[in-house]
Amino acid sequence: MEFEEAEHLTSIRHAIREICAHFPEGYWREKDSRHEFPWDFYTALAEGGWVGIAIPEEYGGGGAGITEASVVLEEVAASGAAMNGASAIHLSIFGMNPVVKYGSDQQRAKYLPRVASGELHVAFGVTEPDAGTDTTSITTRAVRDGDHYAVTGQKVWTSKAEQSDRVLLLVRTTPLQECQRRTDGLTLLFADLHSPGVTISPIDKIARNAVGSCEVRYDGLRVPVTDRVGEEGAGFKYLLDGLNPERILIAAEALGIGKVALRTAVKYAGERTVFGRPIGKNQGIAFPLAEAHMKLHAAELIIREASWRYDQGLKCGEQANAAKYLAAEAAFFAADRAMQTHGGFGYAREYDVGRYFLESRLMRIAPVPQEMVLNYVAEHVLRLPRSY
Repeated sequence: MEFEEAEHLTSIRHAIREICAHFPEGYWREKDSRHEFPWDFYTALAEGGWVGIAIPEEYGGGGAGITEASVVLEEVAASGAAMNGASAIHLSIFGMNPVVKYGSDQQRAKYLPRVASGELHVAFGVTEPDAGTDTTSITTRAVRDGDHYAVTGQKVWTSKAEQSDRVLLLVRTTPLQECQRRTDGLTLLFADLHSPGVTISPIDKIARNAVGSCEVRYDGLRVPVTDRVGEEGAGFKYLLDGLNPERILIAAEALGIGKVALRTAVKYAGERTVFGRPIGKNQGIAFPLAEAHMKLHAAELIIREASWRYDQGLKCGEQANAAKYLAAEAAFFAADRAMQTHGGFGYAREYDVGRYFLESRLMRIAPVPQEMVLNYVAEHVLRLPRSY
């Protein structure tokens, strides 16, 4: 069993750190405060070829696996960019996976090179106000009209919708009551967000404000049949196929946030003097930080196992879900202890740990809540009766 990191992964880390060094914590603090998308950061990564790292080489991408992509996103988050930085590129790195795997040759040739270069920005539209994690209950409807679909409905929490040109949009082409199985009748469209019939409204959030999350309304949006991904009615299958790598990448982002939160806390604990001694000399401060380090290290090991299994074409549902769960828990623990280490100064924006605290809390909710991960493990790993 080999635990030494492969040389090419170490090279990726150094390259990403070099780029991120030009975008320090103050940059992200400002972007978050002003609700401004980090265009210059995005452009720097795109010019370096990192946005297209997981897109096949024949379409202008790097042709790398989820392991390499996870290292990129971990290092971005760990630089102090946290979720604002990772979310700016996450969907471009992996969001096009359904098109890569199930799209037509025409779609791949038309869209993938532009995504790989950073020119074409994409969003993902699945969640609805009344469906949440019950994806099969979505009601956004697409009705076939000749060589187009007419789409009507509403999505929420569509990240980066304001900056995106297109959206991978999950719709119902067959009403639920007419389906033999709840997972039938769902279709994936690659829709134009600039077309008439689309209204985008940002959601006022408590954190991760450099990358907006939006409510998007579709009122008769016309989508050509040629922009349907794969077969009509098979969209749920395509969605499920992307869940494991998405969980792995989110876990890597959480790991990065935990690492920067811990690094910030350790530095402060070594410098802050109270009662004539550094506060890091006190076990009440030191022990929780040591525990945070161990939790993050354990989460990192399961992330590496999960990404390796995915890239090898092996089953990885248990590992991918465990990675997301454990990394989210470890990141939040580290950020929470960083806040406690800083005391009252943790509430001051200039120390950034408050930003890490809020953004790491998000990882326990999105893209799947911790409770649903526990449901998965209980049912599919332990073979206990389904609870919902």
